[in-house]
Amino acid sequence: MQLNTHLHFSGQCEEAFKFYEKCLGGKIEGLFRFDSAPDGSQQMPAEWRNKVMHVTMKIGDQVLMGTDAPPDRFSKPQGFQVCISVKNVAEGKKLFETLSEKGNISMPFGKTFWSPGFAMFEDRFGIPWMINCEQAG
Repeated sequence: MQLNTHLHFSGQCEEAFKFYEKCLGGKIEGLFRFDSAPDGSQQMPAEWRNKVMHVTMKIGDQVLMGTDAPPDRFSKPQGFQVCISVKNVAEGKKLFETLSEKGNISMPFGKTFWSPGFAMFEDRFGIPWMINCEQAG
């Protein structure tokens, strides 16, 4: 079994995934727009037809997916955080600095009693993240 995260955006999915591709070293493997669906684009407002119906990004052996949720179906993300676990503090700090740029930081990157490096924030697209560095073995 594999669990994958599927993120919803209010029109900035493509921009967000290009940003994540750069920050996380991922590769977008598929991007489908509403106007490419056989019947789906007729149900969408004209200004929404070029938005992302589905995107898939491979990051190592993980998959991150997303969509642009139409305005009448979009809800601000809440009740979860995308958690990135890394082996060392330098990698964690770099991820924090790039992903949190222009976002809202709720817990700055720093040492905790369980981790040598931990942070919580919302990125510039409103997606909540946590970064957790493993304890030295």
